[in-house]
Amino acid sequence: MTETPSGKPRDNEFHLAVGAFGGLRQALIQDAFAYRPLPPMRTDGRFTRRLPGRIHAFAGWTPHALIVGVALVMFALAIEDRDPRTLLPVFPVLLTLVRPVAAWWLALGVSLLVNVSVSVFSPFSYYDWPWTPQTFAGYLAVLTVAAIRTGPRTAAWMWVMTAGFAVFSQFFLSRYGGGSSTALPMLFTSAVVLLAVSMWQIRRRADQEVAEQLSVTAVERGRRTLLEERTTIARELHDVVAHHMSVVAIQAEAAPYRVENPPPELEQAFVTIRENAVAALTELRRILGVVRADDYEAPDAPQPTLAELDGLIGNVREAGLTVEKTVTGAVRELPQGVELSAYRIVQEALSNVLRHAPGSTARVEIAYVLGGLGLRIVNTPPRGLVKPSPGAGHGVTGMRERVTMLNGEMTADLTEDGGYEVAAFIPVAGARDGDAS
Repeated sequence: MTETPSGKPRDNEFHLAVGAFGGLRQALIQDAFAYRPLPPMRTDGRFTRRLPGRIHAFAGWTPHALIVGVALVMFALAIEDRDPRTLLPVFPVLLTLVRPVAAWWLALGVSLLVNVSVSVFSPFSYYDWPWTPQTFAGYLAVLTVAAIRTGPRTAAWMWVMTAGFAVFSQFFLSRYGGGSSTALPMLFTSAVVLLAVSMWQIRRRADQEVAEQLSVTAVERGRRTLLEERTTIARELHDVVAHHMSVVAIQAEAAPYRVENPPPELEQAFVTIRENAVAALTELRRILGVVRADDYEAPDAPQPTLAELDGLIGNVREAGLTVEKTVTGAVRELPQGVELSAYRIVQEALSNVLRHAPGSTARVEIAYVLGGLGLRIVNTPPRGLVKPSPGAGHGVTGMRERVTMLNGEMTADLTEDGGYEVAAFIPVAGARDGDAS
C-alpha cells in the first residue's frame, strides 16, 4: 500500500492497471506506425538447408510469398463477388509486410467500415456481423501475421481489442443484420491461433536463450581451461626455475673460496648474488602458493625430461597401444624447460590416442635440428568395437600453451586417412654448430 499526495491510499492494483495500460499504449499506439519491413527467413534450418541451390536461394522469401498469395486469393474472390467492399480486406494483409500493428488497426477499421456500410446502405438485409466472410478471413490473417511479427503481449492486447469490438457490435450493430453473429467464432478461432503463435514464440525465444547461454558457458569453460593449463605449467616450471636459482645461490656462496685472497669487492658481489638468489627463491615459493590448488601435492621427484621418454612409452604399450619411437639428429641436452614441455606434449598426445583412438597405432618422432627441437606424434584411425571416449579438448589447449610459452609453433589436425597428427617445433637459442646433423 502507498499513499497519494492527498493522503489517500493507493494499492498495488492501481500500479498493475497503470502498467497494463502503459503496455497497451506502447504496443498498439506508440509502435503502431513503426516501419518494420519483414526480413527474409533464415535458410539454415533442418529442412531449408537441404533444398537445392536455386530453391534454397529463394527460400528466405517464403513468408513474403505466403502473405502475397493470401492477398491474391482474397483479391480474386472479391472480383468474383463484384462487391467493392470485399476488396478492402486485401490492403491490411499487404500492409503486414511493412507495418504489422498498423495493418491490424486498418483491418479492424475495415471490419467496422464494412459492417456500418452494410447496415446503412442495406438495412435489414441478411448478412453476417460483425465480420462478413471476406473481412473474417482478412482480419484473421492480419491478426496472425501481426502476432508472429510482434510478440505475445501485443497479441494479447489485439485479442482484447477484438473482443471489445465484438461486444460493441453485439449491442450497436446486431440489430441491423438478419444473419448470424461471427463474434464467437472469431474470438475462439483467434484465441487458438494466437495461443499457438505465442507458444511457438516462447519456445523459440527459450531455445535462443539456451543457445546463447551454452555459447557463453563454452567461452567461460574455455577460459577456465586455459587458466588451469597455465597454472599447471607454472607449477611445473617453478621446480625448474627453483633448481637453477638454487644452483646460482650455492655457486655464489662457494665462489669466493675458490679464489686465493679475493678482493673485498668480489666477495661483496658474490654475497649480493647469493642474497638475490635466495630472495628470488622465496618469491617463487610465494608464487607457487598462489597458483597451487587445494589438492596439489609437491612432486617427490625431479620434473621429467626426454631421457625418460622410453619409460613413458613403455607404460603406454602396457596399456594396449602400439607405439613406435624415432629419433633423428644428434641427441643433445636441451634447456630443462624445453625438455619438460616436450615430454609433456608427447605424454598428452599419447594419452589422447588412448582415449580417443582405441585400437590404433601411434608413432613418436623427435628431431634434434639446428635451432630447435621438432616433435611429431601421429596415430592411425581407431579400430575395433571399443567406442572412443569423448573429450573436452583440454589436452590440445595445454600442448598449445606450452609451445606458445617457448615461442614455438604447433599444429593439431586430422590426417587424410582419418587419424590424428600433432606436430610442434620448439626453438632453442644458443645451439652450437655440430650439435645437430
